[in-house]
Amino acid sequence: MVFSHYSIVFMALALSAPLAVLAGDPDILTDFIVPANTNPANITGVFFTYSGFRSAMNMNMSMPMPSFMATKATMMEFPALNGQSVSYAMLMFQPDSVNPTHTHPRASELLLVVDGALSVGFVDTTNKLYTQDLVAGDMFVFPKGTVHWQYNKGTKPATAFSAFGSAAAGLVSVPATVFTTNIDDTVLAKSFKTDVPTIQKLKAGLAPPKSA
Repeated sequence: MVFSHYSIVFMALALSAPLAVLAGDPDILTDFIVPANTNPANITGVFFTYSGFRSAMNMNMSMPMPSFMATKATMMEFPALNGQSVSYAMLMFQPDSVNPTHTHPRASELLLVVDGALSVGFVDTTNKLYTQDLVAGDMFVFPKGTVHWQYNKGTKPATAFSAFGSAAAGLVSVPATVFTTNIDDTVLAKSFKTDVPTIQKLKAGLAPPKSA
């Protein structure tokens, strides 16, 4: 997929403006944080540059790829973000693919659809469900800590960018956290008001494939 220069400029402007409002990381007392064992005199513009989205943005979505793919730019991938209260993710969806229910415990998420269409939603702390169908150019905010998802229910690929008000927003996948972390089967069966065989079937479906 190839994006025009105008699209890239628009994304940068649209996503950067609200970040001051969404920021949640502790303030720092310097302009930026220099990594340990790094001489500040050696820092150049390269340190503040991240090229990790290049390969994804040039990917041909008609070629075989995972049904859903997230390319992140957090402080782990982009150390210059440490202390800056911002991070990004590029989300790519094949038709009929989903970014499963999850939360970001340390940040709100501002999503911008740049190609295709997505159905999105979240549940608030009163268990009220909010959903919306988005097309290219639409933005949607997921409040901090809420369970949310994105789903491409169409027949064409979709791409979106997400901005976070934290350099390390964190991600808690609901299916993986509940069913792949060795929580006792009986506890899960009672929690979901079902039986142990059903819980074991769900766990088996989420287990990583065994290598040959």
